[in-house]
Amino acid sequence: LEHERETPINQLCVLPPAERQRLLGFNLQHRVPERMDTVHGLFERQVAATPEAVALECDGQRLQYRELNTRANQLAHRLLQLGIGPDERVAICVQRSAELIIGLLAILKAGAAYVPLDPTYPAERLAYLLHDSAPRAVLVHAPTRSALGAAALPLLDIDNAAAGELPCTDPQVPGLTAAHLAYVIYTSGSSGQPKGVMVEHRQLAQLVAWHTAAFGVGEGTRSSSLAGLSFDAAAWEIWPSLCSGGVLVMPSAAHSGDVASLLQWWRAQELDVSFLPTPIAEHAFAAGMTPQRLRCLLVGGDRLRQVPEGLPFSVYNNYGPTETTVVASSGVVPPGVPNPSIGRPLPYLRAYVLDAQGQLAPLGVVGELYLGGAGVARGYLGREALTAERFIGDPFYPGARMYRTGDLCRWLDDGRLDYVGRNDAQVKIR
Repeated sequence: LEHERETPINQLCVLPPAERQRLLGFNLQHRVPERMDTVHGLFERQVAATPEAVALECDGQRLQYRELNTRANQLAHRLLQLGIGPDERVAICVQRSAELIIGLLAILKAGAAYVPLDPTYPAERLAYLLHDSAPRAVLVHAPTRSALGAAALPLLDIDNAAAGELPCTDPQVPGLTAAHLAYVIYTSGSSGQPKGVMVEHRQLAQLVAWHTAAFGVGEGTRSSSLAGLSFDAAAWEIWPSLCSGGVLVMPSAAHSGDVASLLQWWRAQELDVSFLPTPIAEHAFAAGMTPQRLRCLLVGGDRLRQVPEGLPFSVYNNYGPTETTVVASSGVVPPGVPNPSIGRPLPYLRAYVLDAQGQLAPLGVVGELYLGGAGVARGYLGREALTAERFIGDPFYPGARMYRTGDLCRWLDDGRLDYVGRNDAQVKIR
C-alpha cells in the first residue's frame, strides 16, 4: 500500500513478492527463435535429407518423402495458377487418405491457409463454414464432391487437378513468412456460431519443435493420425511426423466410424507414438489393449480419470484450447492416481491462474487460466471485437498478448496445473 497509494484496491496484488515470483517461475520461458521457418519449409528440408524414407502409410498405400513432395508440389502449382497467395484460404473436404495429406501440403506450399471441412457435416454447417471462411477454392476428391452441393467456388478434384505438365519443383511464394496463416480451424460453436481460429506457421512450428523433442520423434518414428481434420489435434499428429522424418500412419475411412474397429487397427500398427482422445484411450485401457512397441500414448480432449498400473508405455495427459495451437500443457501420468493433473505449461507458453480482478491467484486457489507466449493464435477470422475480448494484453509480459481460456485451474506445489472445470455453463457430453 505504501508504494501503490493511487492504485484501486481491487487491483492491488496481495501476494508476497516471493510467492508471486514462484507462480511466475512455473513458466519455463525458453527463448523463442526470432526467425521461424514455415511448416512446409520444415517438410521440404526433411525431403532433402531422407527422400527415399517412407513418409505416409494409409490403407495399404505407402508414399516416400520424395513422392509425397512431388505430388504436393504439382497441386500447389495448380493452386498458384488461380492467383492464390499468403493469408488467403483454401478449404479442403477430403476423407482420410493419402490425398488428404497431399492436399494439405499443397495448400501450404501455395502460401495459403487450409480450412478443414468434415464431409460428414450437415449441408447447413458446411455452407456456413464456406461462407464465413471465404476460401478462394475448395479441394475435394470423388467421395466428397457431392457433399458441397452447388458451391459457388472453384472445386479442384485432387485426383486429377495436378494432371498435366505442372512443375514438380518446390514453389517459391514471394513474401511468404512464418507470420502468415497456416490454417483456420473452427471451434465447435458450443457457445454460439462456430468461430474460425487463425493459426500462423510460427505457432505451428513451435508445436512441431516441442513435440519432436519431448517425445523423441525422428526418422522412422511411427506415429498415428486418428483425429478428424476439423479437430486441431489432427495438426498435432500430422506435422511433427512429416517435419522430422517420421512415418505417419493413417487408418482408412472404413475404420473411422467404429471405436472397436479403430482400436483393433491401432493395436496392429506397430506405433511408437500415438494420440488418442481421452474417452477412446480409456476404452483401450478397459479392453486391455497394450501395444508392446508403443512408447508414448498422448491423451487429451476430456478429463482423464485414471491410468491403470502395468502399462508397457508412458501416458501423457495434455490440455490446450484451439486458440493456443492445440497443446498448452502436458505431463506424464503416474499409474493408479485418480484425476491426474494436466501437466506443466509448454516451454514456449506462459500460464497464469488469475482471480476475478485479474490478479495472480495464490498457490492452490482456483482461478481462471490465461495463456500467453509464442503459441497464442492470431485471433478469430472476421471477428475483431471477439478477438479483442478474448486475446488481451499480457500484464506480466509487456507488449505480448494472452488468451482468456474460460477454464478454471489451480497451481499445484510442483508447478503442475490441476484442471477444475469451466467458468460458464458449458457442459461436455461424453
